[in-house]
Amino acid sequence: MNDISSLIPQILEGLKVTLEVFALTLILSIPLGILISLGRISKIKLLKSITGLYVLILRGTPLLLQILFIFFGFPLIGIKIPRFPAAILAMVLNYGAYFAEIFRAGILSIDKGQFEAAEVLGLSKKDTFFRVIMPQSLKKIFPPVANEVVTLVKDTALVYVVGMDELLKVAKIASNRLSSIMPFVVVAVVYLLFNGLLTKILEKVEEKFNYYN
Repeated sequence: MNDISSLIPQILEGLKVTLEVFALTLILSIPLGILISLGRISKIKLLKSITGLYVLILRGTPLLLQILFIFFGFPLIGIKIPRFPAAILAMVLNYGAYFAEIFRAGILSIDKGQFEAAEVLGLSKKDTFFRVIMPQSLKKIFPPVANEVVTLVKDTALVYVVGMDELLKVAKIASNRLSSIMPFVVVAVVYLLFNGLLTKILEKVEEKFNYYN
């Protein structure tokens, strides 16, 4: 128990890094996902093709490989990115692709009559999207978005490959030093508690969308 209690400061530091990666990825990837989804349903063929290729590549290759490619591969072409921005960039690009497909499905699920009604009322495309289409699609897309958010918490562990001191790396170092699996157990409990709290928050937010029923 003394060994475990001595790990608490390190675990808290690792949790801080994990939360930073989680928050920045979420804040940046959702707007990116919305933009990519609009490109995916655009009538401009070139834009539709580019965004489609983006989604194919980012969803079709492992996130771990993408992190390694950005951090170790970009310097080969003269672009050197520090480990933290590199990890965030890879996470944002990856989750932006997943969110894009969720948003695209939500937008396409709205009846075309809603678009026509907004046009008859003289609403601009911007107002139609943000005031008519997006509010209605939020109810439908929230469950899969919430699922991706929970998955994101666990995927933050992948940034250890570029040497960032997040929870998993802290547990691995402590486990090697103590020759014990207990640090992994402690970190697993931390992940579980955080995901449990996050799930409860997301459930409360989902209840707020009940007025669309």
